[in-house]
Amino acid sequence: MNCPKCNCPESVKSGKIKERQRYKCKDCGCNYTVELKSTAKPESQKKQALHLYPEGLGFRSTGRILGVGNVSVLNWIRDFGKKVRELNSDSQQIEMVEVDEMHSCVGSKKLLLDMDCC
Repeated sequence: MNCPKCNCPESVKSGKIKERQRYKCKDCGCNYTVELKSTAKPESQKKQALHLYPEGLGFRSTGRILGVGNVSVLNWIRDFGKKVRELNSDSQQIEMVEVDEMHSCVGSKKLLLDMDCC
């Protein structure tokens, strides 16, 4: 392992912090720790999370099914949303809007008391 500052291969042990070994460079005196290897999940698992979330499963239940943390699922969904937003950066006119399971009344309170609907 080389020093991240000067890339010198010579170092000595310099204690532990949070159960991780620290090292000190013999050349520049820089203290550093060895980075943990990434535990990146496969893209297929991320795609599966993107399919499960719109079906009504929450972050926690999706995480339990896939065997990952709910925060990871949240981050995957957010990253996907950012990518989609970048692709749709051109503003487009909305031609049709569909409202599902929503009820609303337009008017004043006075009129609402007289009406039997709503």
